[in-house]
Amino acid sequence: MSLTLIVTRDVAARYRGFLSSVMPELAPGVYVSTDMTKGVRDRVWAVASDWWDHAPGGSIVMAYPDAHATGRLGVRVLGLPPVELADVDGVRLVVRRGGVWGGGVRRGVRSCLAPHTRPPPPTPPRNVIPCKCAI
Repeated sequence: MSLTLIVTRDVAARYRGFLSSVMPELAPGVYVSTDMTKGVRDRVWAVASDWWDHAPGGSIVMAYPDAHATGRLGVRVLGLPPVELADVDGVRLVVRRGGVWGGGVRRGVRSCLAPHTRPPPPTPPRNVIPCKCAI
């Protein structure tokens, strides 16, 4: 069985109508199909990409079986930084190259096993008095 999953967030209503005509919407913005062929999947993605080129907004992620991809899982993304899967010592990690994700710029491999350290916040210049509401 080949499961195709599409997740949308903050997209125009026409995406919901189009995707609902091809696959059931399990939850708001979550579409799934167990029998979508590669040809149909490519056509669905071509329509979504074409609409995206003319009026970008929100985000769309498609995950599907791909025998030639890492972990045999293909991923396509619109509206978010490009995502790739990497196999590091038998552990599958998500690789995000550049772009803004979660409020900051992240480069390279980042996993939940990595230490989450942040640089200290910048100190204000000496001639600036901090606002009392921020203390």
